Amino acid sequence: MAETTNLNIRIDKELKEQAEVFFNELGLNMTTAFNLFVRQSLRQGCIPFEITLKTDAFYNPANLKILRQSIKDAEEGKLTAHDLIED
Repeated sequence: MAETTNLNIRIDKELKEQAEVFFNELGLNMTTAFNLFVRQSLRQGCIPFEITLKTDAFYNPANLKILRQSIKDAEEGKLTAHDLIED
């Protein structure tokens, strides 16, 4: 087995807790998950997922404005309920 060393990283407490639950569901612990990430990065010669500033087109400013207004209308009881009509 290869010689190991310790690595200390800082991470938001809530994010760490969520990650531990997620990785546990996959049968992994944080150490194994991080090792998988590092090994994939080295194999591919890059971060093994896209890192981008692009956002989902659905969440553009115009759609968010409509969504916020719809939520406000719903909270104020301004929406009208109607039956679903299927063809």
